[in-house]
Amino acid sequence: MRSLIMCLTLATASMTAATMVGALPAHAADVREAPVPIHYRTATIEGLDIFYREAGPADAPVVLLLHGFPTSSHMFRNLIPLLADRYHVIAPDYPGYGQSASPNRSKFAYTFGGVADIVDKLLDHLAVKSYAMYVMDYGAPVGYRVALKHPERVSALIIQNGNAYDEGLKEFWDPIKTYWSDGSEKSREALSGLVTLETTKFQYTDGMEDVSRISPDNWVHDQALLDRPGNKDIQLDMLYDYRTNVPLYPAFQSFFRERKPPTLIVWGKNDYIFPEAGAHPYLKDLPDAEIHILNSGHFLLEEKLDVAAPLINDFLDRSVAKK
Repeated sequence: MRSLIMCLTLATASMTAATMVGALPAHAADVREAPVPIHYRTATIEGLDIFYREAGPADAPVVLLLHGFPTSSHMFRNLIPLLADRYHVIAPDYPGYGQSASPNRSKFAYTFGGVADIVDKLLDHLAVKSYAMYVMDYGAPVGYRVALKHPERVSALIIQNGNAYDEGLKEFWDPIKTYWSDGSEKSREALSGLVTLETTKFQYTDGMEDVSRISPDNWVHDQALLDRPGNKDIQLDMLYDYRTNVPLYPAFQSFFRERKPPTLIVWGKNDYIFPEAGAHPYLKDLPDAEIHILNSGHFLLEEKLDVAAPLINDFLDRSVAKK
């Protein structure tokens, strides 16, 4: 009797389910594709644990995402799933940032050249020989230094508020330039405010069209990492070493002219740190570059992802998509 009841129950349930599916509109019965999973990995590079996010088909064209200050690959957490259906996305954290190792300054020199070497060796470790490069803020000199090592490997450039021209270093940089010129402890200490919560929040909110679209998780996350013991001095070392990027601007520009990689420029026009004035000079050396100036600030992916992501995908599809 119990078996008969179970059979009748199962039969009724099956009929009900079939009736319900049949009653639904065809599109409602469709199953939406799940987002491509992101993998969180660590590789040992030059004795350091280097964290990186990775997603997308292993045999697809690589898109390398290089983050800015004071954040990490965390800044790309929302963009990665929107690229990884068709592209192999890799987004590392530099030493001293995000989830990567933060060795003592006596054991690792926090310079842009040193960071670029780590990124380059990570790519070798991953056997990546060609990549479209997304550069933002610090990611620009890091990425361009890597490009000078292997210009033939750069399949395309996506530039977002990342500088390579003197025109892009405006008043925000004046106290930093003072530190560059004298290297004094007084000038160094005068920059301490750049690693405070107030400044971190400013970077995410200043110049944004709609601040309600900016998650407070951003500055809470970044500030927690900035406040780690010893990290303030790591950041001040990096700010001092930024001076070594400026003499390389002509070499960066020569790379642009000689290699002419397909280039997309997506720039937040209200960025106080890397203002719009730094975007347009790229066209002198990359006259075929596609440029979009968005009404946003420094971290425009936090506010304008719905605008930027389609531009990036369309550009990649036209420039580097696997045929």
